[in-house]
Amino acid sequence: MLGQMMHMPLTIGSLMDHAARFHAQGEIVSVETAGGVEHSTWGQVGANAHRLASALRKLGLEDGARCGTIAWNNRRHLEIYFGVAGGGMVCHTINPRMGPEQMVYVINDAKDQVLFIDGTFVAAAAKLKPALKETKHIILMGPRDEETAEALPGILFYDELLETGDADLPWPDLDENAASSLCYTSGTTGDPKGVLYSHRSTVLHSLAGNQPDGLGISAMDTVMPVVPMFHVNAWGVPYIAAGTGCKLVLPGPNLDGKSLVKLIEDTDTTLALGVPTIWMGLLAALKETGAKIPSFKRTVVGGSALPPSMIPQFAEYGTELIHAWGMTETSPLGSINQLLQRHTKLSEEEQAAVRLGQGRAPYGVDLRIVDEAGTVLPHDGETQGELQVKGHWVIDTYFGKDTSALTMDGWFDTGDVATIDEEGFMVIRDRSKDIIKSGGEWISTVTLENIAISHPAIANAAAIAAHHAKWDERPVVVAIKSDDVTEDELLAFYEGKVESWQTPDKVIFVDELPIGSTGKVQKNKLRELYGDVLLDKD
Repeated sequence: MLGQMMHMPLTIGSLMDHAARFHAQGEIVSVETAGGVEHSTWGQVGANAHRLASALRKLGLEDGARCGTIAWNNRRHLEIYFGVAGGGMVCHTINPRMGPEQMVYVINDAKDQVLFIDGTFVAAAAKLKPALKETKHIILMGPRDEETAEALPGILFYDELLETGDADLPWPDLDENAASSLCYTSGTTGDPKGVLYSHRSTVLHSLAGNQPDGLGISAMDTVMPVVPMFHVNAWGVPYIAAGTGCKLVLPGPNLDGKSLVKLIEDTDTTLALGVPTIWMGLLAALKETGAKIPSFKRTVVGGSALPPSMIPQFAEYGTELIHAWGMTETSPLGSINQLLQRHTKLSEEEQAAVRLGQGRAPYGVDLRIVDEAGTVLPHDGETQGELQVKGHWVIDTYFGKDTSALTMDGWFDTGDVATIDEEGFMVIRDRSKDIIKSGGEWISTVTLENIAISHPAIANAAAIAAHHAKWDERPVVVAIKSDDVTEDELLAFYEGKVESWQTPDKVIFVDELPIGSTGKVQKNKLRELYGDVLLDKD
């Protein structure tokens, strides 16, 4: 016997219509690419999303047509998110920090018929255009600009395009399993791979990810996704924001610490989300400017491991750090670290220690660890294994590929090495390609980095495996100074914090670390530069 309830498909358009209907006056603050701050509402964004869907249909786009974006976090990009997907097409967000060859590859692999660009990327688009095989229209995200019209003959202008659309045209009747958006992995090894999300997976991700033990965003919040909208759909925040009607702050292209401090102050932001390098810059700006940001209650940190020293630093400003983990293939939420009731009895230091892990899986996701033979390992908090995941918003097959991306028994292998305890709290110990194997024993680069960053004279650090004649691999730390410190002083700082044999063999001080397109340190480049630095030692 079947239940006798209404069936309404889970679609992205329904999220936008909810925001426009029940939170029409909810504010959208957008830092514009050309400068200045624009104020809009969910009602206006919803109307423009419908206009855009209508206008794209008039250009001849059909169901499933891919529409690429090379853009920052701003109001027009938000409208494209919902107008393209709600209109039955696929929003393909492109990372502008990719190299030109990779960018051409992903646009052609996706078969993007339309390419939306912010003004920053006009020159890049002009160079890419001759190599784009399927792209019929390039659209500047703004009003008509004659200089751009000369640089890119035939370019369309977003604001003019909207005028051709119909705000009252309803969304098409879509299957909730239809494709909605497309993101590509960063492609650090080989070509980037496409991950094609569905309406259903995205809406479920929004609902489950916003539980009280998840992001917990309400209509009372002011939320700033500092994580770019081209990176795993800004961690799903635009969809969650529409579902709740919260005030949304889109920070545009300037993500330096001082710009973010001012924006948080000006908008009374309560929650922001981003990678650790962003928050390092914010902390430095707070120290320099003396700003207090009293509204800023929570920040979600993901993308790479949270340095332990950040927790007490943010606590001085009354800001709670929430650690999360995920990847492009998991939409991205795979786990989030919210404390349990019993943790309230712990001291602040003990609670902070719990916060360092990546937390527990929300409903809709399952996690396990396995050994090299695929044998499931115990969840005892001590045993390390390869982290695997399955769930409602986890990839099945990469875009355009025929073979499954899963193991024989239906799990996705993340490439991370982790532990999971009996309560489900998961800790990423390292990436399997980064972890150091010294004399047959494992050394976590994450642990070594966290210790280095906690030294008051170190601004940032990365640990890598360097080749060693006797031990196969030994750890080397590459660090940026914020104050005077010697190599011997930093190495001595490890005493008592790790076993003596895990202490790095060498520290290399640099002016900057190579940062990839998603804000993570590119350890592969560091290994290329310094992987042989110990070979002349015994």
